Amino acid sequence: MAAGAAGTRAVLALLVLCSMAAGAAGTSPEIATNVTVGTDKVTLSCSISAPQLAITGHKWIHKEKTLQEDSSSGASTSYTIEGTVEEHSGIYECIFEANPQIRGQVNISVPPQVTAYKKSEHGNEGDTGVLTCKNPSFPAVTTWSWHKSGLGRLENASGRYIIKSSGNKTELRILKLDIEQDTGDYFCNATNSLGTGDATVNLRVRSRLAALWPFLGIVAEVLVLVTIIFIYEKRRKPDEVPDDDDGGSAPLKSNATNHKDKNVRQRNAN
Repeated sequence: MAAGAAGTRAVLALLVLCSMAAGAAGTSPEIATNVTVGTDKVTLSCSISAPQLAITGHKWIHKEKTLQEDSSSGASTSYTIEGTVEEHSGIYECIFEANPQIRGQVNISVPPQVTAYKKSEHGNEGDTGVLTCKNPSFPAVTTWSWHKSGLGRLENASGRYIIKSSGNKTELRILKLDIEQDTGDYFCNATNSLGTGDATVNLRVRSRLAALWPFLGIVAEVLVLVTIIFIYEKRRKPDEVPDDDDGGSAPLKSNATNHKDKNVRQRNAN
């Protein structure tokens, strides 16, 4: 992002006037705040006019967390954030340590930076499908809407769709999922005072028999293997089958030979 182009964005042109809780002479110093956008960095600055109290330091706070502090006595302070404005939007506080303390507020405001809780969701036919989107940026979303590819905007009044939105989160519930009707891309759209943003969620609807497919596949493989073995056994060649008669013929042949030898010896003896 070019520094000059980004600096012209209205969402970042801020001047916030803050007052001190009590002034030493009955007047309150004004705090001028500014946001400067550079290449991959954002600089926040605060400065007070004609400080009447002794300043002993400065502090920067975001979401109740101290980001930076020093012990300088200057009438201005700045804080640099590495990254883009979209990544670091929100409310920041600059504090001038004095008695009493002087506080200023700097807002980094951007259009909605919508993200889907899951980019791809799946559900079983007949169940309830739940799609969720959120917006982590500042300011908060004022209006949420849901659309479906090829169908248009979805409404609560349709009966099958229930939309629940609150602040920076929205949820779409689809009753009795249907494979043909509900499979596809859904778009969650958010609007705030700075513009709009959206995200896409792909929904896949599975048949209730989908859980049985792996089991049926194993059964089919077993059946095919058993069939192959059965056919192989049936078509084996006869000479590959062991012949039980061969095992008994050898003793018979040996006995016949013994009888023959005995008869020869008897004749010789005579």
